[in-house]
Amino acid sequence: MHELSIAVSIVEMAEAEALRRRVQVSAVHLRLGTLSGIVKDALLFSYDLACEGTALCGSSLVIEEIPTVIYCSTCKAERSLDSIQRFCCPVCDAPASEILRGRELEVVALEIRE
Repeated sequence: MHELSIAVSIVEMAEAEALRRRVQVSAVHLRLGTLSGIVKDALLFSYDLACEGTALCGSSLVIEEIPTVIYCSTCKAERSLDSIQRFCCPVCDAPASEILRGRELEVVALEIRE
């Protein structure tokens, strides 16, 4: 379960930033792509474990799920995939050659209390 090591890294990063700014973190906001290889529920569970005994204990992890978006060179347009099991344009059925979004795993904001 690599989600635990990812959660620990998120908590360490947020804790360091909170210490640097002398604030308390109430929530960590994360963007998580469907192709990231991370299971959302496992990450949420792991986050709570990783927070135990830290300055982030009691904070929450807010996850924005990012869908997989490809560029279809046939249609010359961005298209959201209906399923990550089939990398073809949902309009013209051409194979996808370029993934634009969906691999994200990034902390985008910290909610703080001073």
